[in-house]
Amino acid sequence: MLQRLIIKNYAIIDHLEVDFSGNLNVITGETGAGKSILLGALSMILGERADPGVLFDKTGKCVIEGIFKVKKSQVAAFFQQHELDLEDPLIIRREISAAGKSRAFVNDTPVNISQLSELSGYLVDLHQQFDTLELGNADFQREVIDALAKPAALQVYHNLFLQYLQVQKKYKQLQDDRDQANKELDYNKFLLDELLEADFSPNEVEELDNELQLLTHAEEIKNTLNRVFFQLKEDEQPILQQLKQLQSSIQHISSFHKDMPAVSERMLSAYLELQDIAGEVDSINDQVHYDAQRIEQVNERMTLGYRLFKKHGVQTTDELLVIKDTLAARVDGVLNLDEQLAALEKEQAQLHDALMKDAAAITAERQEQVAPFEKNVNSLLAQVGMPNARLKVDIVQGELNPYGQDTIEFLFDANRSNQFAPVGKVASGGELSRLMLCIKSLVAQSVALPTLIFDEIDTGISGEAARQVGVILKDLAKAHQIICITHQPQIAGKADAHYFVYKDARAEKVTTSVRLLSMEERIDKIAQMLSGERPTAAALENAREMVR
Repeated sequence: MLQRLIIKNYAIIDHLEVDFSGNLNVITGETGAGKSILLGALSMILGERADPGVLFDKTGKCVIEGIFKVKKSQVAAFFQQHELDLEDPLIIRREISAAGKSRAFVNDTPVNISQLSELSGYLVDLHQQFDTLELGNADFQREVIDALAKPAALQVYHNLFLQYLQVQKKYKQLQDDRDQANKELDYNKFLLDELLEADFSPNEVEELDNELQLLTHAEEIKNTLNRVFFQLKEDEQPILQQLKQLQSSIQHISSFHKDMPAVSERMLSAYLELQDIAGEVDSINDQVHYDAQRIEQVNERMTLGYRLFKKHGVQTTDELLVIKDTLAARVDGVLNLDEQLAALEKEQAQLHDALMKDAAAITAERQEQVAPFEKNVNSLLAQVGMPNARLKVDIVQGELNPYGQDTIEFLFDANRSNQFAPVGKVASGGELSRLMLCIKSLVAQSVALPTLIFDEIDTGISGEAARQVGVILKDLAKAHQIICITHQPQIAGKADAHYFVYKDARAEKVTTSVRLLSMEERIDKIAQMLSGERPTAAALENAREMVR
């Protein structure tokens, strides 16, 4: 609810602070005193466009601040979505500079106007004469009926519908993937077949490169190995033989010096190592052969490998094999898409059947509420001075939507003509305000309504009709904060808090002021509304009766 409204430097308001009651707040005052200025200032913190022309003092800035007490659960999603700090009380401030620059803050955090407008929808429901309000909005009309019907299957249906939309989206995406994959299938199969035919093994091209180096240098390798082996073992004085003889000589004198046995052992080790090397050289030599046919085969294979490397933009055989596996998965994936689509199509059908069943139950529960709702609204319309007006609820079944398959429309006939038309097109501003009051009074206990502000809802009525509007407002205010601007004493008499707007001419400039009336002041002002500036004793007594 709106706890306090602070206005500085706006229109003909210099500085004003108003603390509101949590129930029925009535604002009265003479025409031109500034009642509409209060609403204009309030509209600024609700996201209305700023006009620098409203500045009272053109050299200073305008500041309008609203302090709200909120249920955190009602606005938590908004604050989380916009990453704002949620505190209680909630303070909204709007500043307008002399240059026309406007800034908005929520709990001292800057926000843009669209965010401010969104947040205001959770806080204040502003009903002004000549507004079409949200009464003509299809979502609001559905919410009204659902508030009364409370369809048991609605939440389950809503969750199921979201699941249905997800499956539809997945199905459409899979269809697009399949169409795209089919366009690429032939080319991918060509690439895959080429790699399958090449049939490279891991690291094959790199190993072939090593083999080619061996084959192309086979003659040089064999000549070198033959020379080494010959000098080690088959020369006229082979190195191994000479080394053996030298080792024997050392061994012969090893007893004459303490270090000689170690030298002898080392000489023997060298001999054995060279003997082993000679055997290894001979073995390698036997394995090396010049093979022109094999060289040609290796060259062809490597040429194929490097051509595929370049084609697929890779550097190694293993990278090429990854490409092959990827292509195979794509080709196999296309073949599996049809199966996946068939499964999703079956899931869609099952969800659709379940939704249709729940939607039928929701429709039935809504239709049960139509007749009593129409009867109650039409009865209240008569009480508020519209005895010939009729409301009719039209429920038409159509495509599935997040709330069932119903299109709900409120139709209105102001003069018993039996010619019903959409309420937003045929009802006047005053009729809409009173119709909204009647509807909201019926659903007030079922719908989370914000602060309700009615601007001159009493236009065109008086007497008993005005009293009945006051009765309805009073009843509605038991559970909701109501702020009502009125000229009718019958409505003012029902207030929990009565504020009087007046012009103060004591300063150099005429300013608008507001004060909360005491009980005696209320009686006096209501009596003036009944009989003029100097109320009669009868008017005063009548006023006392109204405020009891």
